[in-house]
Amino acid sequence: MAMAVPVAISAQEKASDDKPQEKKITYDEHILPIFREKCGSCHNANDKKGDLVLDNYSAAMQGGASGEVINTNGEPANSQLYLVMTHESEPIMPPGQPRLPDAQLELVRKWIEQGALQNSGSKAKIKKKSVVTASAASSMKRPDGPAPMPEVALPIEPVVVTSRANAVTALAANPWAPLLAVSGYKQILLYNAQTLDLVGVLPFPEGQPHILKFSRNGSVLLAGGGRGGQSGLVVLFDIKTGRRLAQVGAEYDTVLAADLSPDMSLVALGGPKKMLRVYEVATGELLYESKKHTDWVTAIEFSPDGVLLASGDRSNGLVVWEAYTGREFYFLTGHTGSINDVSWSPDSNTLASGSEDGTIRLWEMQNGGQIKNFNAHGGGVQALDFTLDVRIVSTGRDRVTKLFDANGNKQRDFPATQDVGMEVCYSGETDRVYAGDMAGRVYAWNAKDGAVFGQCVTNPASVTAQLAAAQTELTGSQQKVAAANEALESLRKQLADRQKAAEEASKMVGVREAELNARNEAKTGKQNDVSRLEQQLVGMKQQLSKQQQEFDQATKALEVAVTKLNGQKGDLQKAREAFDATQKALDEARNRLNGDAENVDQKNIVSDLEGKLKSAKDQVDLIEAAVKEQATTVSGLEKQLEERKQPLAAGKAELNTVDAKLTTGRDELKALDSARSNAEQALKNARMEAEQRMKTAPATEDEKKQLAEREAALKTAQEVLSRWQGRISTIEAARNLPPLSTAVVE
Repeated sequence: MAMAVPVAISAQEKASDDKPQEKKITYDEHILPIFREKCGSCHNANDKKGDLVLDNYSAAMQGGASGEVINTNGEPANSQLYLVMTHESEPIMPPGQPRLPDAQLELVRKWIEQGALQNSGSKAKIKKKSVVTASAASSMKRPDGPAPMPEVALPIEPVVVTSRANAVTALAANPWAPLLAVSGYKQILLYNAQTLDLVGVLPFPEGQPHILKFSRNGSVLLAGGGRGGQSGLVVLFDIKTGRRLAQVGAEYDTVLAADLSPDMSLVALGGPKKMLRVYEVATGELLYESKKHTDWVTAIEFSPDGVLLASGDRSNGLVVWEAYTGREFYFLTGHTGSINDVSWSPDSNTLASGSEDGTIRLWEMQNGGQIKNFNAHGGGVQALDFTLDVRIVSTGRDRVTKLFDANGNKQRDFPATQDVGMEVCYSGETDRVYAGDMAGRVYAWNAKDGAVFGQCVTNPASVTAQLAAAQTELTGSQQKVAAANEALESLRKQLADRQKAAEEASKMVGVREAELNARNEAKTGKQNDVSRLEQQLVGMKQQLSKQQQEFDQATKALEVAVTKLNGQKGDLQKAREAFDATQKALDEARNRLNGDAENVDQKNIVSDLEGKLKSAKDQVDLIEAAVKEQATTVSGLEKQLEERKQPLAAGKAELNTVDAKLTTGRDELKALDSARSNAEQALKNARMEAEQRMKTAPATEDEKKQLAEREAALKTAQEVLSRWQGRISTIEAARNLPPLSTAVVE
């Protein structure tokens, strides 16, 4: 867990609480006489040995070539002048002479302890407690708590509105939050690294920012710059409030390079004066300085572990220092051009340097040896940055921003910028690379695929213009959301219609199956009816055949009986004719007998005829009896035949009815069979259609891709819409905010 270490209050403040009021020691009354007597021969306005003047209060307080020599924070032990006067530090003063008397040294000690007052009317210039807290946590570990982003609405009205953008002279990405810091003229621009929306404007009236760096925990922004040939300094800003926390350095030229130590206790800076200076943030005092560089100091960075400090200059000088002592650690040689940037690997074991000679070189800190040297940018490397995942991003005069692995193997070229690449950084929060060019544009690319994300500039428009532009974007976003939604709904409807058609086709299969089942049941029922009729018809035919046979037999028997009757009637006719003939012959014989009564022959004839007549009579009677009997038989047969006629006719009629029903049933069965075949075909067709629709109902891979793309497009459009809605709210909330104060937080 990060541990904040507050900076202690000054010794003078403690003294004011713990001690009784002492006699006020002043420069004019007590110290100037000592300086004139003991130091004036060398350190006066004319001679200025070591650029140090002690016979003038303002000049004395300013210090000499090595910086401030009088501590105004009530700490004699931290005042270089006091230490050399007491011979506790080299070179001893006055040179070659005994040290000053103890009484004079005591006056100097008390004077410094009381705040180095000029006269009796002066107030102690004891520096206040620093509002910057040092962090004891690992600089490579994400800090606890929310991401370090502005917690209050910051002004977004530019301090200066220009028609043309100036070059991107400084660019930085917060290591733990989606926040970009971009240089602007007399201002520092804070952009949301995710959306590239302007979220804050930090005034920098001191001039042009030339270096921007976030603290390792992301809570503080360091800005260094100034006016060329006039002044320079470093300012520390609180990211959460945008307020100034500290102001370090008072250079006579602009600051070109600077960095804040990982524990935020030191600031190192340099520039055209060729001096590397390291200050304590807590007191603002110079800790040490070095004249090692022979040209402008152009690059400075503390190692992530805070142990080392690297600096580079315009004449290819590259030095590694012990961060807290200023002792030279390594002097690295190899570049043949200006050192334009340096960056440490997250483990602090490797230093990367980029040069005007076009190369990036990697140096190991075990022995200070060069472990890699590769050509990165034709014309010169302008900027580079080690990422937290141990890759290197760089840009240069070839206008191409590049991404390398830790061994210098190129992973990707990003599209060329409009002008020479000036600055570069990487945000792990967005996984994007950002590069600024000479034309004043900051480009953003996705590190993963190199896709262009967007741009921001060093000369943002006024709040009024920003609001108008945002409202225009909002209108366009609303139209895009509507279009994206329409395209998505159109495809969804198409897929839903197909699914619905497939479901309806599946339902139709059920309908067709029910229809076929009904047809099968009807056919089966009709088949049963036809079979029953067929069986009935067979039985009826058999019965009718039997009846017909009996009828035919009766008819034949009648015919035989009638024939026999007719024969008998013929025989009867013959017998009667024979009787009549015999009767006539008898009558004639009797007549003759009557005429001849005694005629024996005649008598015999009459007797014979009478015998014959009797026989004829008997024969007629017999035949008549047979005819009568046969007539009765015929009558009986005729009656029987008549009795069989009606059942036979009824049987035939019923047979015809059943046969007709059977014919109708067979026709209906044929129709039902046809209907069943049609239903079977309809079911087959329904199944084929359902199968086809079920196959085509699910989205194809192309349609799935389209659906995902359209959903993503809608989501993106909605996010953009939401972004512009939020952006408008942000602008409207910030449009009336006053500019941030340039005063350091008390």
